[in-house]
Amino acid sequence: MMAVGIGHYLVVSAILLVLGIFGIFLNRKNVIVILMAIELILLAVNLNLVAFSAAQNDLAGQILAMLVLTVAAAEAAIGLAIVVVYFRNRGSIQVEDVNLMKG
Repeated sequence: MMAVGIGHYLVVSAILLVLGIFGIFLNRKNVIVILMAIELILLAVNLNLVAFSAAQNDLAGQILAMLVLTVAAAEAAIGLAIVVVYFRNRGSIQVEDVNLMKG
């Protein structure tokens, strides 16, 4: 039976990172999709932190991953609150409409 090594975790983390980057660059129209792509990138970072922490038998990476999760939750809450207020004012959440707020 094959054991799951650190390389497997790094491959999954790289896939999550690439999906997050593609989500940001390929879909620049919807703010919610951009926020979800940022969450994917943060999950990739967390997976790396936990994998290396477990491989080295050190809890520092896992504690840092918990802090990153806390920041990600705060970012999601504040980001969605901003999107809701923006939608109430403008009637859409298209990224192109944000340029109208300049000046």
